[in-house]
Amino acid sequence: MVKITDVARHAGVSPSTVSYALSGKRPISEETRQRVEAAARELGYRPHAGARALASSRSNVLALVIPLRAGIHVPVVMQFAVSVVTTARKHDHDVLLLTQEEGEEGLRRVADTALVDALIVMDVQLREPRLPLLRSLERPSVLIGFPADSEGLTCIDLDFKAAGEACVEHLARLGHRVVALVGSPPEVYVRQTAFAQRVVQGFTAAADRSGLSSSVHPCEASPAAARLVAEQLLREHPALTGVVVHNEPILEPLIEAFEQLGLRVPGDLSVTAICPDELAESVRVPVTSVALPSAEVGERAVELLMKKLGGSTVPEATLLPPRLTERASTTPRSA
Repeated sequence: MVKITDVARHAGVSPSTVSYALSGKRPISEETRQRVEAAARELGYRPHAGARALASSRSNVLALVIPLRAGIHVPVVMQFAVSVVTTARKHDHDVLLLTQEEGEEGLRRVADTALVDALIVMDVQLREPRLPLLRSLERPSVLIGFPADSEGLTCIDLDFKAAGEACVEHLARLGHRVVALVGSPPEVYVRQTAFAQRVVQGFTAAADRSGLSSSVHPCEASPAAARLVAEQLLREHPALTGVVVHNEPILEPLIEAFEQLGLRVPGDLSVTAICPDELAESVRVPVTSVALPSAEVGERAVELLMKKLGGSTVPEATLLPPRLTERASTTPRSA
């Protein structure tokens, strides 16, 4: 095992200089710091975690708060989590994953200990009850999601309102006049989960601007529910020719249900979605979609947190613009 004395000998400095250069506890010349860091990298030196924490008064652990509530699509959530973990490791930090319903009490329990240095919070609601506590904590935090009132917080996410707008605008350009949003499970809207509400806002606003007839339909994440929604849409909106799907598990079952009911995709019905690219590409009829940039959001959330831990000022709001990719599921409306 490489010791600090080995690094000092290799860099031609004292062990205390190595300690100061790596911890930042005392000012060291840039040339010396670079020489020490190069020696540490070459020898594969890594400070002992316990000693590092004692020296810096930090645990080098981030908390990732992901309450696994009803209606959450776990595979997509885990894409965010993997990105957070891998980026944190690049900064020599570990991640404590909190999946319970962590309200104020749970967050305070974690924040009041030396377990974590900072927090990343997911599944943010529009009227988020944890905000007063997050604003009062000495430990920095980043929210993946935007509450209605984000003042004084650091938030990052896909611009879901613009994503909903992009899907409708694409259908409108193709001449579709009657469109529907098949959205998240009902409980997601009951909780007023921010990203789902933003999609509805964008979908409705864009449809109104373009003079389209539109409707919104929450849907449970099951093939049976997808079939019922397809039947309801064709019964209540017989002129329907465009659908936006914001519910990953039912994307393929919904297309199959429409086809079983006699509609060809895209010949009779154009379908767009907000989902990961790999899902949109894997459906039998590849789906025109706005990508969920989970890897980028997770990575940038950690980067923002590292800057805050380092005392740097960061932007309060980071909204990633939607990227729509046209595939085989959309076509101009037939006359």
